[in-house]
Amino acid sequence: MKNSEFNYKKYVKPNFQPKNFTNREWPDKDITKAPIWCSVDLRDGNQSLPTPMSVDEKMGMFKMLLDVGFKEIEVGFPSASQTEYDFLRKLIDENLIPDDVKVQVLTQSREHLITKTFEALKGCKNAIVHLYNSTSVLQRDVVFNMDKEEIIGIAVKGAKLIKEEAAKYPETNFQFEYSPESFTGTEMDYALEICEAVMDVWQPTSENKMIINLPSTVEMTTPNRYADQIEWFSKTIKNRDCVSISLHPHNDRGTSTAAAELGLLAGADRIEGTLFGNGERTGNLDILIVGMNMYSQGVDPELDFSNINKIAEIYKDCTKLPIHERHPYVGDLVFTAFSGSHQDAIRKGMKARESRGEYVWQVPYLPLDPHDLGREYKEIIRINSQSGKGGAAYIMESEFGYNMPKAMQKYFGKVVKRRSDSMGKELSPQEIFNLFEKWYINIETPYKLTKYKISSVDSDSFDVDSNNIETNNLLLEAVINFNGHDYTIKGTGNGPVDAFSNALMQQDEEELKSLKNYKFVHYHEHALGEGSHVKGVAYIQIDTGCTEPYFGVGISENINTAAISALMNAINKSYIKMDVN
Repeated sequence: MKNSEFNYKKYVKPNFQPKNFTNREWPDKDITKAPIWCSVDLRDGNQSLPTPMSVDEKMGMFKMLLDVGFKEIEVGFPSASQTEYDFLRKLIDENLIPDDVKVQVLTQSREHLITKTFEALKGCKNAIVHLYNSTSVLQRDVVFNMDKEEIIGIAVKGAKLIKEEAAKYPETNFQFEYSPESFTGTEMDYALEICEAVMDVWQPTSENKMIINLPSTVEMTTPNRYADQIEWFSKTIKNRDCVSISLHPHNDRGTSTAAAELGLLAGADRIEGTLFGNGERTGNLDILIVGMNMYSQGVDPELDFSNINKIAEIYKDCTKLPIHERHPYVGDLVFTAFSGSHQDAIRKGMKARESRGEYVWQVPYLPLDPHDLGREYKEIIRINSQSGKGGAAYIMESEFGYNMPKAMQKYFGKVVKRRSDSMGKELSPQEIFNLFEKWYINIETPYKLTKYKISSVDSDSFDVDSNNIETNNLLLEAVINFNGHDYTIKGTGNGPVDAFSNALMQQDEEELKSLKNYKFVHYHEHALGEGSHVKGVAYIQIDTGCTEPYFGVGISENINTAAISALMNAINKSYIKMDVN
């Protein structure tokens, strides 16, 4: 039954776009370099946690952010919380902030908060003081009940106080940042007016730029509209060379990544966000995604995510939040294919790249090399009831070294699929290998090869299991056990398998007559592993006139033994009914 409250008519499309803006340039641009990155994990991300981080947890996160390569890190709101204050003092007192890193702190435009913020920063070498106040139509109306001039007064008063306090700490290199909070719900002309009013107080220069942060505090419209706002603002603000335009997108509409990328095209210089998108409501922009998107397009993000598993582990330990299995680049399943067609294409792409010795990464369905992030190729293909022949073949080759003939892959893929379906779960590589052994290798009934000898037809004696005799004209003698009785067979041929097959075809013993009921179709062999005692694996396909062919596999350090065993396994398989369980 439909919920009567579910009614789209209660919503009105917001309209805070720049007026008569027709000369937009961002649609024709590409991202060619990394922005200035500022992590707000320790402030914006932390304030949204059910249980905020302790000082020790914040320290663990801070060190990880340094390792990733962040040069600007918002460490907290020191005037609003004792934990935030203590953490900042610990960083400064213990000299834990590298000389090339700026710590950023947030404050509202209130005198006692600004004063305490500067006290917390005493002794810091490089700091960004971030002032904000809400400017949107809705906030002015229902939260503050103030007009435009009164809201500008709040911003200007805070800017003056910050400038006065900064003068008391000449040992610190300060940079100032202003955010018209709820920028996306603010009239563009008014957003420009209030930012320029703050600029008039701070008097930024091209050598000491002021940061103007234009936050999508609440994502209210499509990313292209945000890009229009950013480009208009960037082109219209006075003294543009004295300003660093910063973005702070939230993810209410699920499009923060697109908003950030289009905002960069529109002229932004800097981005604030968190790792894995932690933040209020649906979260902040995920900096990792934007950075890795650049990386996958051949642009240096100037952040190092090469050990993504460790980064994710620290994040989860510090925040107590999970990471979704489908999270781009990081989730447990993002480099995993279950679909049969995807698996087949990935397997072929990997083999093609290896055989060609290519450096440039081009593999179907894998826009990024998992090794770049410290992930393993074994994670790429996993098998369930949706998987096809390529997936099982990839697992057998990559995990165990078995390079099945193409015709065999189709039928083994069906076996694996039926097994996964009957179990109702994904199959592990070992479970797949066990199924392979059962289906093609360990088949010793109804016929069992006990022993054999091969020699040249012209030789007076047999050479058991020889690898070195000429194969032009071989004589083979073998013993086959059936129902507890041994039967000796003999045959000649141009190779061990041919001689063995001919020996089977010549049998008149009633118990062995049925061994003639096949046609030899295909033979394939390869080494299994490396070294002086490497084993060989042989694959044989036969046709018995049934709908599907039969395959057998043999393994031995002697390839003749492997080949003959493979034929016996194929023949035996044609006589027994096997199930996947």
